[in-house]
Amino acid sequence: MEISSISKSKQFSKYYLFLGSLGLGFFLWLFVISSEKYVVTMSIPLEVRNISAKKTLKEKVPSTIQARFSGTGHELLKAFIFKDFYSDYKLVMDLDRISEEYQFILNEYYERFPHKVILPNTWDIEFLEIVYPLEIMISLDEYLVKSLQVVPNIFIRPERGYIQVGGINIFPHTIDVAGPREIVDSIQWINTLPETLLTLNAPVHGNNLFISSPHHLIEYGDKTITYDIDIQKISERIISDIPVNITRVPEGLRIFVNPKTVSLTAIGGVSRIADIYPEDFFIYIDFEKEWSQKKQFYSPVIVMPNDLIEWQDLSPRSIELVVTRDSG
Repeated sequence: MEISSISKSKQFSKYYLFLGSLGLGFFLWLFVISSEKYVVTMSIPLEVRNISAKKTLKEKVPSTIQARFSGTGHELLKAFIFKDFYSDYKLVMDLDRISEEYQFILNEYYERFPHKVILPNTWDIEFLEIVYPLEIMISLDEYLVKSLQVVPNIFIRPERGYIQVGGINIFPHTIDVAGPREIVDSIQWINTLPETLLTLNAPVHGNNLFISSPHHLIEYGDKTITYDIDIQKISERIISDIPVNITRVPEGLRIFVNPKTVSLTAIGGVSRIADIYPEDFFIYIDFEKEWSQKKQFYSPVIVMPNDLIEWQDLSPRSIELVVTRDSG
């Protein structure tokens, strides 16, 4: 039963394929050998020329126009098939005398300037009229170049036991963008296309990011940037002899700190931890905020480098302050 069904299906497929091929062949034969003239609508590229060096397009202009052409079946078929391969098949729009805005009525324009309808010499077809769009509004603006900061759009998740040390190093940090003043002035920075990096356990060097284009009329000095990310194994190290600072001390007072230094355990990337020093930390007590005559011991504030994970085991945890009047 199944074999019979499959056999019938194949027969119907061959039948429809035969009819389709026969119909298409007859149509092409009729179209090609006919000496009668036809009228068809085809797309034709639009080329904008002679924009002032200090000006640029403020709004996008259509890249193609729908137009009607007449000719014999053979010539129209040849044009339809090969039109994308001819650079001398186009409409030209000359903006030499346009300062800011001008509305082109296309059929009137090409009737007045027929030489701006460019067709290959080997084609025996005739341009008749524009079908769509019938009008194009040209808006020009001052051409502006501005250097903008690149903001990498990367989501990073290191593997468990690893950490990103420092920020994302990119090159170049800034790129030149150019285009209409109104648009360029509105752009404050340039984002990259999103990138996701998961389970990293080693540094990343020389990878590429692509610029995210906020507007089709903007040109970019660079469209790709390279980036480096430092990924290190998490480690810890005891840092000793970190000085304790007292801030916002009123005039006329002397503060004695006991002890003058503390130690703690810093946790971060193994290479970063190996290169850290006591002066990389800022440990302080805000005297104006914390001081009380009823209080002798104070917990200091710990400011650590941003690229560390955390600190632990501060020793000692409390600092004694002795306040006296300045005899001077």
